[in-house]
Amino acid sequence: MPTDQTTNTPSTTLDSVVIRFCGDSGDGMQLTGGQFTDTSALFGNDFATFPDFPAEIRAPKGTTFGVSGFQVHFSSESIYTPGDRVNAMVAMNPAGLKVNLVDVEPGGIVIVNEDEFTKGNLAKCGYLDGYNPLEDEEIANKYNLVKVPMSRLTKESLADSGMGAKDINRCRNMFALGIVYWLYERPIEQTKEYLVKKFAEKKGLPEIAKINIQALQAGYYFGETAEVFPSRYRVPPAKQEPGTYRQISGNEATVLGLVTASQKASKSILYASYPITPASSVMHGLSHLKRFNIKTIQSEDEIAAICTAIGASFAGDIGITGTSGPGLALKGEAMGLALMLELPLIIINVQRAGPATGLPTKTEQADLLQAMYGRHCESPVIVLAPRSPSDCFTMAIEAVRLAIKYMTPVIYLSDGYIANGAEPWKVPDVSSIPEIHITHPTEADVGEDGFMPYARDPETLSRPWAIPGTPGLEHRIGSLEKDAESGNVSYDPDNHDMMVRLRAEKIERVAQSIPLLEVDGDPTGDVLVLGWGGTYGSITTAIQQIRANGHKVSSAHLQYLNPFPSNTEEVLRSFKKIVIPEINLGQLSMLIRSKYLIETIGINIVKGQPFKVGTLVEQITEVVES
Repeated sequence: MPTDQTTNTPSTTLDSVVIRFCGDSGDGMQLTGGQFTDTSALFGNDFATFPDFPAEIRAPKGTTFGVSGFQVHFSSESIYTPGDRVNAMVAMNPAGLKVNLVDVEPGGIVIVNEDEFTKGNLAKCGYLDGYNPLEDEEIANKYNLVKVPMSRLTKESLADSGMGAKDINRCRNMFALGIVYWLYERPIEQTKEYLVKKFAEKKGLPEIAKINIQALQAGYYFGETAEVFPSRYRVPPAKQEPGTYRQISGNEATVLGLVTASQKASKSILYASYPITPASSVMHGLSHLKRFNIKTIQSEDEIAAICTAIGASFAGDIGITGTSGPGLALKGEAMGLALMLELPLIIINVQRAGPATGLPTKTEQADLLQAMYGRHCESPVIVLAPRSPSDCFTMAIEAVRLAIKYMTPVIYLSDGYIANGAEPWKVPDVSSIPEIHITHPTEADVGEDGFMPYARDPETLSRPWAIPGTPGLEHRIGSLEKDAESGNVSYDPDNHDMMVRLRAEKIERVAQSIPLLEVDGDPTGDVLVLGWGGTYGSITTAIQQIRANGHKVSSAHLQYLNPFPSNTEEVLRSFKKIVIPEINLGQLSMLIRSKYLIETIGINIVKGQPFKVGTLVEQITEVVES
């Protein structure tokens, strides 16, 4: 075991570490975790994050339902999840400790701000009758408990700053971050630069940056001199393909994907949305990119938002609207209008736990059936689902491409876990991304019988995208059924039957424009684990562990849910058992059973949390061995 030459503290090399920062929602845990992640990214580690915060804007201080947490898994190897078990935790108050201690592995490091464990704070989170977990021998024996008077030490380190007690108290998270930086041999320069830049952008606040940096350094020096840790820990950089990398969250990747698609199509974007967790940051991100001819509108409600986007598509722009599950329900009738008009439209649904308001800051996969069938009458649309934060970039481009090519709405099913989580992303060569070709009809395309707005491309069955105001292309528009060619209102029963079937066939033909379903592992066998959306990381890691245990098992992951890839049935029938893990009660299982008459075995949770890898390993292994 090498020794740190500056402190004589032994240094241990580890393959990976999972750290969780937790405390009150006003303790800056998201900022602290984000800075640790940024630093680990610059250091060269692979990483995955899991921010977890309360739904209330400001829950009562010190209560368990006001706890905010940020988990980061950083590694010298490729990883796909933020980790099951926490190796080290920083708890800024009793509530944070109470909520999160159960996830810390036996022997794990638990660093607490002991100044906050007062009688009043203990009572707020349910520790009654004089009980103090810091004095519990069972906890002390089970974990490596490190009690640090962070509040007092932060005040002492900033005593000469001249700043008020409130500002000084807000620097405790930087003191805690400094300790963890020292413990895991992370440099502090990046965070210092971040703080200077952050507060320089706000007039009159350079002193705030200064005291935060002082607190960060004080925490680092405390770790160096206090001798409360038996060892420091080092996680070497991961081996990566050459290229430029950055940290990216799912919603950030969605924003960049939409802007890239706009440039590749040489079209403006209009993004209309009503604020809703966890989709709002998509609108925030796009609103900062006006230089790319991106227009954003915060509408008065969900229905107004989607109708505005439909109007933009009618006018020749790329109309996009974003929401979460409750908003998707409100947009249902207007989606039917877009389908009837046969206009390109992208509906981003960042799924959250429900029903109703449910758990708005927690994740779920329970909007699949709503995306498939949540409109009146026969109203099929394309449904896509990114599988990871970085994959949101690719699938956002794909949503725009397919919406334009097939002149139809596309529902893009992200979820809270991948939307807020982050991972390294290799920035692509933009020139390698194919152009999105668009042809608008002109006066030269008008035939002897006039312009036929519903004449169809023989390959895709899409209708022409006529721009309003183009001479000779005047035609009727509206939500009443259309004549198959002229677009005039038609009540003819045979015409309606034909149009319903045409619109359905158009969606089925999308299968010819999407990739085949790929199998990871043997192409045939006893067990196939089939996933979709944000469960990819957990499933992939579980499969790796099951194979390492000597079992044969294959996996496949669906990013295209309507239609399914054209070889889906062939893949499924190549295995004796199909296991489908979902964060719902079996919605993909229902679709697979109904479409292919193939029996499935569901692994289902609805806890507002992503799958634990251990849970999947245990339950999939039972199927393999049965």
